[in-house]
Amino acid sequence: MSVFNPVAGKPVSPESLVNIPRLITAYFVSKPDVADPAQRVSFGTSGHRGSSLKNSFNEDHILATTQAICDYRRYAGLSGPLFVGIDTHALAEPALVSAVEVFAANGVDIMLDEHGGYTPTPVISHAILAYNKGRTGGRADGVVITPSHNPPEDGGYKYNPPHGGPADTDVTAKIEKSANLYLEKGLTGVARLLYERARKSQSVHLHDYVSPYISDLGNIVNLALIKSSGVNIGIDPLGGAAVHFWQPIVDRYGVKATVVNNLIDPTFRFMTADWDGKIRMDCSSPFAMASLIQMRDKFDVAFANDTDADRHGIVTRSNGLMNPNHFLATAIAYLFEQRPQWGKEAAIGKTIVSSSIIDRVAKKLNRKLVETPVGFKWFVDGLGNGSFGFAGEESAGASFLKRDGSVWTTDKDGIVLGLLAAEILAKTGRDPSQLFGDLTSELGVPFYERTDVPATAQQKSALKAVSPEQLNIKELAGDPVRATRTKAPGNGQSFGGIKVETEMGWFAARPSGTEDVYKIYAESFRDQSHLNRIQSEAQAAIARIFWPALSEEG
Repeated sequence: MSVFNPVAGKPVSPESLVNIPRLITAYFVSKPDVADPAQRVSFGTSGHRGSSLKNSFNEDHILATTQAICDYRRYAGLSGPLFVGIDTHALAEPALVSAVEVFAANGVDIMLDEHGGYTPTPVISHAILAYNKGRTGGRADGVVITPSHNPPEDGGYKYNPPHGGPADTDVTAKIEKSANLYLEKGLTGVARLLYERARKSQSVHLHDYVSPYISDLGNIVNLALIKSSGVNIGIDPLGGAAVHFWQPIVDRYGVKATVVNNLIDPTFRFMTADWDGKIRMDCSSPFAMASLIQMRDKFDVAFANDTDADRHGIVTRSNGLMNPNHFLATAIAYLFEQRPQWGKEAAIGKTIVSSSIIDRVAKKLNRKLVETPVGFKWFVDGLGNGSFGFAGEESAGASFLKRDGSVWTTDKDGIVLGLLAAEILAKTGRDPSQLFGDLTSELGVPFYERTDVPATAQQKSALKAVSPEQLNIKELAGDPVRATRTKAPGNGQSFGGIKVETEMGWFAARPSGTEDVYKIYAESFRDQSHLNRIQSEAQAAIARIFWPALSEEG
């Protein structure tokens, strides 16, 4: 089980704050060692991430990656504008400068926020889709400079193609390979203009990101109902990119809402420490969300977003911070009952490690369920063409269709999921926690937990390659096994691990891509002791497949 740091959930100490001048200096003066895999460009599920203090997110990385994106655009025949957004991490501003220098030198038309502000990931997705609607040529794409909810010393850089969602692995592999070649060649071939010249070039444009997104919000969430109901909302942007979006939303739609924290500070000193004592703007963590949870009695419903606003954390007066799986299930149950214009074939998308309460809700609604590997990229096409009404993952990321059944975003949108929580209360008179209680009284109570277990590189490789025959489990926590999978049933794609299912529970194990651990996701529909038994039997089963890897290391 996870071990929590004694300072978890408490205000962070001044001495634990990152030294911002040192961080920025390291961005510009430190050079990555391309012989070290940890210092190369590496696109995970959400782009390249790293820290200048570890030589994994420096100016050379951004110059090389930006040139690689320019090369990819030429290869793919993309000639439309490129929408650029940044979050509030300290490394976002210097990375934007580097990116602008290269984009301008390559003649790429880029769209920067007209006020020099911050732009959430879902707003970039929305802008790409709005521009590309009805176009066959000259289509737009975008980048977001963000490491999501990562600690303040981190930076991130992700690319969204013309479909508006996260780039698929075939695209990111091309960009990653090209960027690392530029690093190996000492940036030879990277075109670059001095920043002042770049900003004045004809290819750099100022763009209003706020108005188009906000004016369209009423077409996905019933904000008129929220206003008329008088639901009292609390909002915490956690110092992230949504901070300057919320007050205009409140003003335009006249909803009763309070932004409890509108501070922007690159140290994020206003946060409470996460489970391991680090600062993380993780709106699904009860430790990071401690401040908003303490305010729950002041509001009918409250919510927060992570730093690029693609995730949501829902706090109810009745039960505090909702488990992300619980809110996903509640949102699905509500939306498919309250959105009659969605097609009867509109399916529900979920990742393979999300709660099976979603499966039970889908069955109750008589809706098709599509179970995919981890990563929102698997939902892009379904949301784009309307074949998915809703798509979500257990890490508190989701999006859904507009009320008329057309596409909203093809990336996660924490803003609309927060507003949906208020709509649910306005429409039903019950908050999402109470509605989830209604669901579980009918469908069963899920006991779900994710734990991290130490693992070596060899062990992680063994887990990634394991087969059902190799694991060979016939019974799990007293119940017969009905399925053992290494591929997601929704699309037949490998999810880089293994999942074992029974009628009353399951576990899935996957190696971490960034840490020396593997993750066990487990769920029981009996009780906590049954969940604990599933977890212990899962660890024992995984340990058996590790024995050959251990002997190789020995």
